[in-house]
Amino acid sequence: MNGHLATHQPNMVQVPCKIPRKNSVQNHHCFMASKKQCLKRLLLFFHITIATSLDIISINQNFTEGHLLVSKGNNFAFGFFSPGNSTNKYLGIWFHEVSKPSIVWVANRNNPVTGSSGILSINPYGNLVLYNDPTQKVPLWSTNVSGEVTESCVVQLLDSGNLVLLQGRNKRWAWQSFDYPTDTLLPGMRLSLNRKTGREHILTSWRSEDDPGNGDYSIKFNPRGIPQIFVYKGSRPHWRASPWPWRTFSDVYNYSYEFNQEEMYFFYNIKDASIIIKVMVDDSGFNKWLRWHNSDSQWKEFWTTPKYRCDFYAQCGPYSKCDPSNPDRYECSCLPGYEPRYPKDWYLRDASGGCVRKRLESSSVCGHGEGFVRVDYVKFPDTSTAAFVGVNMSRMECEEECLRNCSCSAYANVEIAGKESRCTAWYGELMDTADHMDNKYNLYVRVDAIELAANARESNFFLRKGLDVLVLSIVLAWLTILLFGYMWHRRKKKRVAKIKWERELFDPIKGSVYYKNTLVARELGRNSHPPDIEFFNLSTIVAATNNFSPANKLGQGGFGSVYKGELSNGQEIAVKRLSKCSGQGIEEFKNEVMLIAKLQHRNLVKLLGCCIQGGEQMLIYEYLLNKSLDTFLFDQTRKSVLDWRERFSIIMGIARGILYLHQDSRLRIIHRDLKCSNILLDEDMNPKISDFGMARIFTTEQIQEKTNRVVGTYGYMSPEYAVFGKFSIKSDVFSFGVILLEIVSGKKSNGFYQEDSSLSLIGHVWKLWKEERVLEIVDSSVGGSYPLQEAWRCIQIGLLCVQENAVDRPTMSDVVMMLSSETALPSPEQPAFIFRTSCSSSLSLEIGEVEASSSMNEVTIVSFVTR
Repeated sequence: MNGHLATHQPNMVQVPCKIPRKNSVQNHHCFMASKKQCLKRLLLFFHITIATSLDIISINQNFTEGHLLVSKGNNFAFGFFSPGNSTNKYLGIWFHEVSKPSIVWVANRNNPVTGSSGILSINPYGNLVLYNDPTQKVPLWSTNVSGEVTESCVVQLLDSGNLVLLQGRNKRWAWQSFDYPTDTLLPGMRLSLNRKTGREHILTSWRSEDDPGNGDYSIKFNPRGIPQIFVYKGSRPHWRASPWPWRTFSDVYNYSYEFNQEEMYFFYNIKDASIIIKVMVDDSGFNKWLRWHNSDSQWKEFWTTPKYRCDFYAQCGPYSKCDPSNPDRYECSCLPGYEPRYPKDWYLRDASGGCVRKRLESSSVCGHGEGFVRVDYVKFPDTSTAAFVGVNMSRMECEEECLRNCSCSAYANVEIAGKESRCTAWYGELMDTADHMDNKYNLYVRVDAIELAANARESNFFLRKGLDVLVLSIVLAWLTILLFGYMWHRRKKKRVAKIKWERELFDPIKGSVYYKNTLVARELGRNSHPPDIEFFNLSTIVAATNNFSPANKLGQGGFGSVYKGELSNGQEIAVKRLSKCSGQGIEEFKNEVMLIAKLQHRNLVKLLGCCIQGGEQMLIYEYLLNKSLDTFLFDQTRKSVLDWRERFSIIMGIARGILYLHQDSRLRIIHRDLKCSNILLDEDMNPKISDFGMARIFTTEQIQEKTNRVVGTYGYMSPEYAVFGKFSIKSDVFSFGVILLEIVSGKKSNGFYQEDSSLSLIGHVWKLWKEERVLEIVDSSVGGSYPLQEAWRCIQIGLLCVQENAVDRPTMSDVVMMLSSETALPSPEQPAFIFRTSCSSSLSLEIGEVEASSSMNEVTIVSFVTR
């Protein structure tokens, strides 16, 4: 829901006026002031300190737009708001500490304020009244209750979200908003029906997101037979709750209900006060249970209905059953003893006509040897035609009670909380029956003697067949146990050897060959100890990721998968799980652990620990809410979040992170795989460089190194590295230049296509630079308000970084200085990789073998083995 609630400041308080009642409302209107101003005025005129309250409106106050009533615990607020794109104003209550507008109650939902400003006040008769403006005498809305006229009459907003009108010195509750629900049921609020007075507490949907007026859908009790809760569309049933006895959905809340001769009601309470939950019916007819998640700043559904086709009322007509569990077949079937009323319609998957009894004319189901067939695990039929016929009866007694009445079409004997059982009988159509595996209740349907005998023969056949299957299953089970015992014995030997290897993996004292061969160890010396990192148990990571649930999966790459997790202390983590077929082996795994643990910078991702257990190799990082830069930059709907200031800040953060690797850290690090998918963003959109599996260490004197195994991502590798295997700090500078141009343009280097398909992104930018039209490359989603000179400067720096000759490229210290100042910049020389070529074919002819493996968020990692 868009729109605004009411203009207010969080440090403002509402001061009630203490002035004799005979003066007019206009002369004694309460005002909003800051706490300092309020105290100064009170001390100046009264020379005393008066405690003010945010949750009360007194009888001499006017409440207008701009005023805000807040409950003492800051749970709820009351004031004027305009929903969605509407210009009309309404009085409503909403969650105060929830960042998204969440209206839970509307006073004048069918009579909006259309004037310049509405006025709410307590009139001389003790009623809360809303006027369109001061000149009109006809109220838009009123509490309309009778009571005593007194200066102590006040309106108070409680922490439960209940707005109450209190009259008299004893503060008698004369009226409360909980008695007039709109579309939301809050904890403690009742959904009810008084059988004597006919008074109902029901939920009614909004007309639309822009109009809170009474909509088409409502939730209320159906009192006929055994009471049930329905969602109605107008007067027609839309969805029906499972009949009593009800079951709770979770341990988050509990509920209370009562059915007696006078009234029926339902309400729920939250067990944990820190959890925010609401129940509502929306303008599409969905009954939703929503929970507020502060971490994501959004409402999330943990239960909603109707969800499946079988949830809609009478989907398959009378005397039928709806089964949503098998998507490959039609969900409708007839109950035992019944057949489709219109078979041709059923072939066309239209079961609205329902079913009729078989042999309708030739047999009878009353006094002719009839009986009952059990239907397992169902949502009971509509209980509007049902009644309780006995308490603490056995199933056979319940069956005999149903047999005595020829109108009884089915029965169920339900045990309630292990205390008592109730026999329920249906007298009429069996409507809206459905399979429901969560309900462990059985329905017994009345059938004639022929159907009963046929069902008995079928049951005996399956019983004999079941015995054969049981014997065969026992034999197979013993064979399986013997096989698993043998396999377990063999694996135990291997496990002992593997545990020993894992314990010594990072132990230099025992002379572990694995540690001594790491790149970090070779640089720091063989006597250096591993970094002080935490080793997580596999069971801890499995529990944190919900057994690596697909719902927690953040991404997939050639190395494996990344999962979101939450430790037992509430800390959120990102788990990088290397797959057994990963392109990154134990060398890269150890390299990343040893390397990143020694690096500390605000623009580098933080490593919390690792897990090497049970054949698993996992790295545990801090969790970054906004994932990687490419998920914003190359997404047409999300890239608008990155305005120019945000993009420039990200460019500076990446540059400082690379500068730390090249110059300011204890080790000179060449990353070798810089790209947008390896730049992660925290909740404040600060960039953090990640994935150091391919990184290499240089000594302070070392300038360049050559490798026979070139690893990286096409489009980001410098030419001297991709062709000759030579890499240096200037290789990372080239990659940074590509990233800079991608951030400015919003276009992917590997996926760039223009009318001239031979041009890459770098080539296109160079062409525009030569034609002095380079600002055309700036991403249109930035808008036209960006600083032209700064954008031009960034593009020029990017071109300087991607020059073909590595010597011509600036160092990262030069880049940071050029980005931070307005000094004159040299003109860039021709960059590398201007024109697209068939890289895989041409390079393989000149250089040799080409290897390719999958890389996260990129098409390939290209590895050339030079000859």
